[in-house]
This record gives sequence, C-alpha cells and structure tokens, in this order.
Amino acid sequence: MDELLKNHMFAAHAIAAAGSVTLGTAVTHPLDTLKTLIQVGAGSGKPLVVDQVLGRVRSITGNLGLYYGFGWSTLGRISGLAARFGSYELLTAFYKDGREDNYVYVSEALLAGIAAGALEALISTPFELLKLRAQVTAAVHLPASSSFTANQVNTPVIARLLRGCTLDKKAWDHTIKLLSTLSNKHPNMVGALKEYPWMLTGSGRPPSVYDVKRPLSIISLEGWGALWRGLRPSVVRDSIFGGIFFSSWQFLHIRVLEQKAMEMNPPPRSIEEIGPMSPLAASLAAGASGSLAAAASHCFDTAKSRSQCTVLPKYVSMERRLLRWKQPGYWIERASGIHPSDRNLLFRGIWLRSARSGLASFAMEQPTMALITPITPKTKKEAVTSLHFSDELFQELHLVSVGDIMGKNHVIMMIGYVFE
Repeated sequence: MDELLKNHMFAAHAIAAAGSVTLGTAVTHPLDTLKTLIQVGAGSGKPLVVDQVLGRVRSITGNLGLYYGFGWSTLGRISGLAARFGSYELLTAFYKDGREDNYVYVSEALLAGIAAGALEALISTPFELLKLRAQVTAAVHLPASSSFTANQVNTPVIARLLRGCTLDKKAWDHTIKLLSTLSNKHPNMVGALKEYPWMLTGSGRPPSVYDVKRPLSIISLEGWGALWRGLRPSVVRDSIFGGIFFSSWQFLHIRVLEQKAMEMNPPPRSIEEIGPMSPLAASLAAGASGSLAAAASHCFDTAKSRSQCTVLPKYVSMERRLLRWKQPGYWIERASGIHPSDRNLLFRGIWLRSARSGLASFAMEQPTMALITPITPKTKKEAVTSLHFSDELFQELHLVSVGDIMGKNHVIMMIGYVFE
C-alpha cells in the first residue's frame, strides 16, 4: 500500500478526480437547488414552476442563494463518487480476472453498479441532508437577528429554544394546567416539558426545517440517526442510478469500440488493440448515461428529499419505537421509504435532475480525461513499468498470479475513477 501511495500517478488521479467533481458540482448546483425546492415545496395543488422558485430565491437571498449548501454538496459528491467508482472498479476487476481481453459485459456492469450505488448512499446521505436544509433556507424569510436577541434577553427560557421559536405563555400555562390532574411521578415535570421547545410556542409542531440546519442542532434535537434520514430511498435511488449508469455507459462504450474496429485495417484481434475512446466521446456517453439513470431513479430522489425535509425529534422517534408504529402504505412503499401522501409528487423536478446529472457527468469526465491523458503512459506496457509495483503487493491483493500483466492493469484502473 505504501508503494501505491508514493506513486505520482495515484496523486495525479486523485487531484484530477477531486477537481473535476468540484467543477461539476459548481456548474450544476443551481439546478440542484431549484430541483430540491420544487420537490419539497410541491403540494397536492398546482405544482411549482422553475420561474416561480427562481424568483423567490432571488428576492430573498439573491443569486447567491442558488449556491446555498455548495460546500456540503461538494464534500458529499467527492466522498460518494470515490466510493461509487472505487467499489465499481474493484468488482469489475474480479469479473475481468483471468480473461484474455480487458472486457466487462453489460450485465456485469449492471450488478457492480447496483452494489456501488448502495455503498455511495451510505456515505453521502449525511452530506445530502445538510445540503438540503441549507438549500431550503435560501427560499425562506428568516426573522431579524436583533429582535430575536432582544426577546432572548427579556425571556430567559427562550435560551432553551431553537432559533425562530417565540414563547407563548398562554399555551404553556394551559398545558401545565391540563397535566396537573395526572399523577406526578416525575420529579421535575415542568423541567422535562421544557425539553420540547415547540410546546412553548403553542403551535403543537416541531421547529421548521430551516431552524434545524446546523449539524449540532440536528444532533441535539433529532439524534445521530437523523443524519441518515432518508437512507432507504437513497439506497434504492443510488442502486438504480449506479446500475443503469454503468450498464448504459458500458453499452455505449462497446458500440463506439465496435465502430472504431470496423474502420481499422487490419482488423484488431482483441479489444486491447482498438484503443480507448476519445475524451469527447467518453464525455458524451457519460452525459447520456447520467441523464437516463437520473430519470429512472428520480421518484426515489423525491421521496428522499421530502423525508429529509421533515424535523422528527428524538422523543417522537422514541415514542414511535415504544408504540411499534408502522409506516403507512404498501409494502414496496415502506421498503423504499416512500410516504403514501407523496405518490402524486414523485416526478416533480425530473427534468431538472436529468439535466443536472447529464451536465455533471459530462463536466466531470472532460477535465479529468484532459488532466490524466498527458501524464498517463501511452501503452499498457509503459504503464506497468512506470508503476514499479512489487510482486508481493499483487500477491497481497489476490488479483492474479504474480507478475501477471492483467493484474497490474486492474490496479491501474482502480487508482482513478475515470472510464477507460
């Protein structure tokens, strides 16, 4: 492992990957913000349109509001894509092990993409929750900080509330009066009730999602498990996305190579002799695959967004576990995390997400190919020679027999997430 980390090619691939992901996220984050606001703001009535959402964001936070949550989105994308492409290359390396040509079938790419997507969802879900709650803030009028500070000084109990909550003394006294008829087994019932900030507001509801957007606020009110809220729809979404993305890209990759082989004279004897795709062809194939995969998995993305836009305090979660509360809906809805009330809203914003995924896939592929091509050896023989990997390293990786060139090519593919 030390030899792999010391190699300059590993650092070049890592820098190119992180840079391309950051560029792709910066280009497409405004589309993601509009898509998220359309998803979480959709109701049973007239759906929101892009112009309506864009006008509201500009009127409240300006054009900068379109980039709310950009930092969390970038961190989530870098870690998630590293897990997706890294696990995919590992799985396909075992598929190709022992074959004469460096070939992956479409069905194998589908299965490897499903497994890689599930791993990506597990890693990126906390970052997506923080990103979504920051994006919602871009379209909400927040109270002035000066008035909030004045209320906090005049009413000490407000210090226990979250931002945006104001004390309703009448509602609080009414709650205490109703509970005073019960047997007082708790040593400090009034103090325990103050742990529920929304009871003091008289609204009977938890704080709004834009008041619980910081990591510490989420953990203190909703618990650590809230960071993985919406995990089930995220796993289903990313599994479908990964399977369709890699299988469709592999299909297009094979078609392009077949076209190149028909134009070669003499005809190539194997796929290795055809050579790689051009950077433009690879980017176009990645963009088309990303758009198709996003459209196929969009309904689960909507379910994930609406689930993460709900504030569920840990006390309510505890009560649901004690009462063995079951989520309503059909079994497939419960398994995938879709709420029955969202059935008619699942395809809101599908065109924005398809455009975002296609543009992000194209934008991430093009600069990565441009950065990697000048520093990558021209032939596989030169690539194996430039890495200077010891035979003991391949024996530990259990790829193929010691000194086998195919095993070393597999390691080269696992270094970066760029398609070849």
